[in-house]
Formats: sequence, structure tokens, C-alpha cells
Amino acid sequence: MAIITKRSALKIRTQELLIRLKRLYPDAKCSLTYETPVQLLVATILSAQCTDDRVNQVTPQLFQRFPTARALAEADPEELMELIKSTGFYRNKAKHIQGACRLIVDKFQGEVPQSMTELLELPGVARKTANVVLAHAFNINSGVTVDTHVKRLSRRLGLTKQEDPVKIERDLMQLLPQADWENWSIRLIYHGRAICHARKPLCNECALADLCPSQNASAV
Repeated sequence: MAIITKRSALKIRTQELLIRLKRLYPDAKCSLTYETPVQLLVATILSAQCTDDRVNQVTPQLFQRFPTARALAEADPEELMELIKSTGFYRNKAKHIQGACRLIVDKFQGEVPQSMTELLELPGVARKTANVVLAHAFNINSGVTVDTHVKRLSRRLGLTKQEDPVKIERDLMQLLPQADWENWSIRLIYHGRAICHARKPLCNECALADLCPSQNASAV
């Protein structure tokens, strides 16, 4: 008789969570609007401490004015900051966008690189941004995107005890099939927005409640 360890039981539960999330959000996709890899990179940088809806209100005018990495790299900083001001932290974001685009032009022939190592060389780019760009611009599942929703829900669901996003990502990568790394994140974000709110999760309405050790808890 096979012995089911805590680890294998957790992996089985994670697979069931994945199945249900796919059923709940079959058409889940990246919420950011973009046409090119560099536009996705910039939109993801802008999304830090900002809603995707707000970013999508800003980027049409931004990308019409500065559609390429070279255009962004050579943009007047004051004009760039004014265009992205409503996303918050606009001075740092403008600095990161221009620094990243300059390196893309100078080192990568104007094309967004397609490896985690090279993406992490870009100013303002950490694993979260790199994972989004690789998955959605290039269909490369290099890791699991961990934003505030993914962190909160993964802890509530008992899939990790970690606080650090990189360690949470490591735990999730060990539990999930690589092909599902990014769609897991997108669907968990959808569920966090719709049901598993930070302050008052709707546990009575949650299709994952029977698999969640934190059901009816207001926080973890």
C-alpha cells in the first residue's frame, strides 16, 4: 500500500485547486493591454502599487507617443513622468522604464530579451515582472508570478508559509506543473479580486472553501 506523505497530499490538493480554478475562470488572461513585448514590460512596471485598470487608462496615450524601446529610452523625462503620473511612484517608474529601455537598445538590439537572467539585468525588473513578460509575450513559463493576491491566497490555501515572494514562488513551482505556472497566477488573481478579498473573504461563496484550511478566517 502506498503511503501518502504530507507533501504528496499537498500536491494532490493543489492539483484539485488548479482544476477548480480552471473551471471557475476558463478565459482568464493577463489584464494588461499591450501590443509588443516592450509595451508589456512597461505596463507591468507601471502596475506596481497600481491597478491594471488604471495602467490600461494610461498606456494608450503613452504608447502612441512612445511606441518602441528606443522612443521610450530617448523620451523627455518630464513628459514621460507626466504621462504616467496617475499610476503613482511615477518618478521611480519613469527612471526604471527609461533605464530598462536604454539597456534593451544598447545591449539587446532593441528587443526585449527572452531569458530570466537577461530580464533581471533591466532596471526595475524583478522576477514578478520577468515572469509576466516571459509567459505572456513569449509563451515561456519560467516561474510563478507572485503578486499580492497570489501571496495572500497561497498562504490562506496552506500552499506555503513563506512571506518572501521568491520563496513563495519556489514552493508553488514544486507543487504545480510547469505548463500551469502562469495561468495559476492569473486565475488566483481573478479569485482574489472576486472572492478571496484581503479583509473580508467571501468564504460562504467560495468554490474552494472545502480545500482551504483558512476558510472563514479574515486573514493569515
